[in-house]
Amino acid sequence: KNKIITCEYPPNFLLNEEKLKDEIGASRTPIREAIRKLELEGLVVMAPRKGAKVGSITERDLNDVLEVRKGMEVLAISLACKRITGEELEKLETIEQSFQKLIESGNLTELAEMDVKFHDTIYQATNNQRLVQLLNNLREQMYRYRMEYLKDIAVRRTLAEEHKAICRALRERDEQQAEQYVSIHIDNQQKAIIRSLNQE
Repeated sequence: KNKIITCEYPPNFLLNEEKLKDEIGASRTPIREAIRKLELEGLVVMAPRKGAKVGSITERDLNDVLEVRKGMEVLAISLACKRITGEELEKLETIEQSFQKLIESGNLTELAEMDVKFHDTIYQATNNQRLVQLLNNLREQMYRYRMEYLKDIAVRRTLAEEHKAICRALRERDEQQAEQYVSIHIDNQQKAIIRSLNQE
């Protein structure tokens, strides 16, 4: 899974069980089970007469995933506005500041990890583990495209401004503003990923 979401196994890469067995050092049964789970998560597709391959994302897939994610992110921020603790707010603001410092560095892996931490902190603040689980699953389907659009420094700067606005709305417990900022955040992500897909 990690190799797929970090694009070590790119879209349409054929997942040969024999090679995976040698590479991972596991027997066929757990490898088949892992492939089945990844298929359910939308990261792997079964190709007739070829076997399993890494799924590619079409604009339609992207729109479907982000439509659902946007609804859940808005729910998450609404719950976080009511439930976030002072300690969680401090953590969120520290992450946001770290993200700001990384913008100019161009270290995409660290930036992506910091972005994940930012959203994870908000998800945990909802105190709803089922929602956290669903959001993480959807986010992973998009992760491999995040590395692409983070290459654009203008996108990184926009993300940082959006993070700052979300933090401010949470600290003020302004649910309406927080929901609005999160919606804009997802819409901008969608535009950036579509640009990246079209360039491919």
